[in-house]
Amino acid sequence: MTNENLDLTVFYEFLTENTAIGIHAINAQGETIIYNEKMKKIEGLNLDDVSDRSILDIFRFNNADESTLLQVLQSGQSVINVKQTYWNQNGQEITTINDTYPVMKDGQILGAIEFSRDITTLEKLVNQPLQRYGEPITFEVITAVSNEMKRVIQIAKKAAIAKLPVLLIGESGTGKDLVAEGIHNATDPISEQFITVYCNRSDGNVIDKLAEQLIDLPASTVFCERIEYLSLEQQEKLLEILEQYGTEHLFIASVGNDPIDLIAENLVLKDLYYYFAAMSITIPPLKERLSDLLPFVQDYLSRYRRFFGSQIKGITNEVEQLFMHYDWPGNLKELEVLLDEMGTMMTNEEYITYDILPHHFKLKVQEYRDTTPLHAEDFVIQAEQELMPLDTYLREAESYYLNKVLDKYGQNITKAAEALGMSRQNLQYRIRKMKSTKKTTVD
Repeated sequence: MTNENLDLTVFYEFLTENTAIGIHAINAQGETIIYNEKMKKIEGLNLDDVSDRSILDIFRFNNADESTLLQVLQSGQSVINVKQTYWNQNGQEITTINDTYPVMKDGQILGAIEFSRDITTLEKLVNQPLQRYGEPITFEVITAVSNEMKRVIQIAKKAAIAKLPVLLIGESGTGKDLVAEGIHNATDPISEQFITVYCNRSDGNVIDKLAEQLIDLPASTVFCERIEYLSLEQQEKLLEILEQYGTEHLFIASVGNDPIDLIAENLVLKDLYYYFAAMSITIPPLKERLSDLLPFVQDYLSRYRRFFGSQIKGITNEVEQLFMHYDWPGNLKELEVLLDEMGTMMTNEEYITYDILPHHFKLKVQEYRDTTPLHAEDFVIQAEQELMPLDTYLREAESYYLNKVLDKYGQNITKAAEALGMSRQNLQYRIRKMKSTKKTTVD
């Protein structure tokens, strides 16, 4: 059968249904026309739930403009690598990273298609605070190697001296809670307690509980985390509390996005923002301050050795490169959770190698690993480099050398085998073995 006669529909259907990425496509009227198995699992729905219904009827967004599919359908412009949090008709919260594209023909938009990575579980993890390890958090123990974080610490120290209300701005997992506690411990004199109020959507009484707690509370630092998650009514109550107790306690709040945008979206009261506006500190995401990543890993491993008697000294060059090229949507908390997971799997190993990385993380970085060639200097032992296990070294060195020879001879097996002094069959066997080993490692 020739390619012209081959019906590709079955291949497209197989690809759509077996990919690890959620796919949702709509036509120009906003009706769902593709909704694959992975998307059903991500959103907890079936095709019948979404057929012939508007996206806004099925899902709840903080703002209608947050539907990336509808946004692309209306604008005709692609939206790449955007995080979206929304709720299905059963009230289930969903968080995805989306790549959304318009589908065009002859200059006319036919619809939009979205490819989604589920990070719902990760988002819940990164909303948890970074670990304290039983020690007070001061500015000295916060990893701040990058110029961006040095500036954050510099402003935070001024906030501690001034004892003014502080607004911390940054994504989940960036370490806003650490900066807040650092400010608390840098005040003079230090307040009696550091109290964190988690402004969770599910707790409608969180502000009432805070009001009761403050009645007999000695001078303390109160950190209200993610105030945009409070209803506007709760925010009004919070503002009343701040105005009543603001001279007795130091209040710090945090938001996950630009507060001006949150006000425009009616998620934050303007007066509540004004209360904190005199001292705002933006904490950049990890991908914008990668020079903090490896020092954070070393700080983590140092504590891990001290608390658990571990032998882990560091990470290999390969893992380092993968870490530095990953986008870390969960920021430092995602990195900490990953290190926790690997720490529980390691026994006598001294270095975290690629083989030790969890399967789910290998999938995230596999594209970079596949498309990034090794270089000759990767196999030269240098004083500052960590040594990789011998079998890993030999496998990667062989792979590097064979690929270089094949490239030299334009992938001609016969000429490459002749140059290597081996039979054509032997070279083909080594190539198959190399590919098989690589696939096994990925799986």
